[in-house]
Order: sequence, then structure tokens, then C-alpha cells
Amino acid sequence: MKIDLATLAGLVVGIAVVSIAIASGSNFSIFINLPGFMIVVGGTFAATMIKFPITGVFVAMPVGLKAAFSNDKEQASDIVELAVKIVKSARKKGLVSLQNAKVNNQFLKKGLQLCADGKDENFIRKVLTEQMAQEIKKEQVGGLIFHAIGESAPAFGMFGTLVGLIQMLSNMSEPSTIGPAMAVALLTTLYGVLISQLIAFPIAEKLARKASGGQNLRALILESVVQIQQLQNPTTLRDVLAPFLPGSEGRGERRQKARDDG
Repeated sequence: MKIDLATLAGLVVGIAVVSIAIASGSNFSIFINLPGFMIVVGGTFAATMIKFPITGVFVAMPVGLKAAFSNDKEQASDIVELAVKIVKSARKKGLVSLQNAKVNNQFLKKGLQLCADGKDENFIRKVLTEQMAQEIKKEQVGGLIFHAIGESAPAFGMFGTLVGLIQMLSNMSEPSTIGPAMAVALLTTLYGVLISQLIAFPIAEKLARKASGGQNLRALILESVVQIQQLQNPTTLRDVLAPFLPGSEGRGERRQKARDDG
């Protein structure tokens, strides 16, 4: 598992650009307001806790963060090639040998262990389908949580602005203080927009895409495990798994099959 440099770089560049733009036009310290920041963060967190079960927030959110900032280089074509290699070995040494197979993907490793334990196809499909559903659900809930944060942060930013305006209007005996007080009141809206548009919504969208891709990859792995359990012919295995491959990978797989056949 490697760090997703695109996510990390985007976040760092976004924060840096905003910070430089602020600092170049005025004193950066005037954009720091701890009470306003606490209103936005605290209110957003409270609203998220209300929308989701506490287990969803404290379990799915770390899973979502890990998925957002990690980059799994594993491709569908790699899984197919690995499955072909494994089934060739299993046809020679038997399914029991699969318990010693060296694979990094935990979902695939689980499936191979079931094969080595002598489980039948229906049992393997049931266990892996349930595990796949649970893993995908955690990733999807993580995305929904960040989407909820993106929706709530601007609202609490506006709430903080209203609080600041009320405090300002309740004490207008000193006209010279109105301008600075108004600036402080507007800071919470700024915080809310930054949290929403720079952090929460982009991460939510990335998690949605990764959940979709992860579902397709797990479906491919599940079918690979079933074919391995049946000690399928390697050529037939490629044909069975080909529909799971994206267009470019599918063409590469067909070229690989042609080379093997040749």
C-alpha cells in the first residue's frame, strides 16, 4: 500500500495557494480566529455524529481516510496473471498447497485459504461475498461521512457569522470597532467553505470512485478464487475472467493469451 501522491499533493498545494494568497494581501494573523474555528469544527462534528451511528463515524471514517490517502497499484490484469500462476501450481500440487501461496491481497489470501481448507464453491462464494459487502460498505460510509462534513461545514460557518454579527450589532457604541468585528464574523464562513470545498467534498468524491473500483476488483478476485477451487484450465480461466477487465487491460490480456497459445 503506497501513499496516493495526487491526494496529498492536491491538499498541500491547495492549502499553500490559499495561505500565500492571504499572506500576500494582508497580515495572515487577522485570518486566525479560534472561537470561530471551534464553532465550525465542533458544529460540523456534532452534526455528523447525529447523522451517523457512532460506530460509523469512528470506524468508517479512519477506513475512508486510509483509502483516500493510499494508492493501491494492484491492477485487474495483475490479478488475472496471478490467478493463472496459482491455478497452474494448484493443478500440479493440489489445493492444499494454496495455504502456502504468497499473495499480498488479503481478500485473495482469504479465498485461497478457503480453497486449501477444502470448502466447496457455494461456501466460498457466500463467505467472500459477505466479506466483500462489508468492506465496500465501510468505504462507502466513509465517503458519505465526508460528504456530510462538506454539507455541514458551510452551514456552521454561516451560523458563526450570524453569531458574530449579533455580537457586533449589540455593541455599536464604538463605530471604529465595527469593521474589525465584521471581519471576524465573516471568518467562520471562510473556514466552512475551505473545509467543505478543499477537504471534505474532494475526499468524498475520491472515496466514491475508489469504492466502485474496489468492488470490481473484489468481484474479479472472487471469481478467480472459484475458478482456482475448480482447478480450471488456465486458458479457460483467462476467458472466464476477461469480462472483468477494463478495455485496455482486456486487450492486453488477449495479447498475453495469444502469446501463451503461440
